[in-house]
Amino acid sequence: MDQSYKIKVAITQGDINGIGYEVILKTLSDPRITELCTPIVYGITKVAAYHRKALELAPLTFNIINSAADAEDGKLNFVNCSEEDVKVEFGQSTEIAGFSAFQALVKATDEFNEGLVDTILTAPINKHNIQSEEFKFPGHTEYLENKCGNGQKSLMILMQDVLRVALVTAHIPLSKVPSQITIDNIMEKLEVFNKTLQQDFNIQKPRIAVLSLNPHNGEEGLLGTEEIEIIRPAIRQAMMNDILCFGPYASDGFFGSLKYKEFDGVLAMYHDQGLTPFKTIAMEDGVNFTAGLPLIRTSPDHGTAYDIAGKGIASEESFRQALYTALDTFRNRKAYFEMRKNPLRKQYFDRSGDNEKLDLTSEPQND
Repeated sequence: MDQSYKIKVAITQGDINGIGYEVILKTLSDPRITELCTPIVYGITKVAAYHRKALELAPLTFNIINSAADAEDGKLNFVNCSEEDVKVEFGQSTEIAGFSAFQALVKATDEFNEGLVDTILTAPINKHNIQSEEFKFPGHTEYLENKCGNGQKSLMILMQDVLRVALVTAHIPLSKVPSQITIDNIMEKLEVFNKTLQQDFNIQKPRIAVLSLNPHNGEEGLLGTEEIEIIRPAIRQAMMNDILCFGPYASDGFFGSLKYKEFDGVLAMYHDQGLTPFKTIAMEDGVNFTAGLPLIRTSPDHGTAYDIAGKGIASEESFRQALYTALDTFRNRKAYFEMRKNPLRKQYFDRSGDNEKLDLTSEPQND
């Protein structure tokens, strides 16, 4: 990959009543960002200006454009998604906030599908007020799978330097989790997880820990049989497919003993099982990474944070790390596929005596 190429990062504004613009503007105030990439914010210019003034942040100069096709290297670019006057109400969930977040997301994903941007970095949305006839998804991950997945299955990963947690089930009610814990579902997630650790994180032989569903690993069937009937068979099958996975491990002891440090990734059965310990360990600089799709999408690991919106005290560290992760994984994936696009022709040695090297892939010659 050309090292001089500036990766085009689409940044969606998220919920305008939360801390999205605060962490965006604080991150982009670092002049080194435009040396690393070409940032393109998708949002509403008047709303961005309102946030900057209300939070008393340093002025930023944006290059206002209609499309990422007009983005300029070395500048902060801004695609204005609406000319309407939109009211900002810090800390409030409003219909217009959800609609504005959706407008930005639609524009950014459309331009990704057109090949105009390379990655997408999403500021937090409110999963309730964004719901509409066009958006009937539990969150970003499911929407992006539908819009940009080309039939591929997504995997939600929360990550930091020492910990990567993926989920078999994500945004579903806890009561529905057991029905989704199947050998096929676990295998699907393990395959995607293993692949993304290789191609996006440059780990050649990743080691994956698999958590149990029930307390104390089910106590050999006393507290549940999913470990015996589903999770262990899935692990054995994955191992036969050359995926290095181990377990199942009871979540409390696994994290309490710091055993996660021995693995490259952890597969949890449901949302809170994996994300509660993750956010306890890595809340400040954790990143939400969507794996398994043609699109590389990252996000901070926090939500809209209505309780501190408009106060100017939100930390941009998680958002900054999400930007760095988008750049790193884009380069890793590019290098991964470039190294494999022209494989060497298969050869073997003739054992008949002269050890002449023969090419198995060449066309047979007529005598």
